[in-house]
Amino acid sequence: MVILIFMVVTIPIAFVEPSTGEFRDPPLIPLFYAAIAGIAIIILYSSYTERKERQKANAKRRARK
Repeated sequence: MVILIFMVVTIPIAFVEPSTGEFRDPPLIPLFYAAIAGIAIIILYSSYTERKERQKANAKRRARK
């Protein structure tokens, strides 16, 4: 969760200079896309692990019956 917050904060940093608060003339596009890709990877991985845990729980519940 903390890493996801850092990724969200990275997006504006790609367009604004943190020390001065001015817009960057050429924005750091690789930084922007890296943050977007990181957010997507985190969301996909967390949903994948949740799905696997749910499948194990369902299989365990079915085995009890």
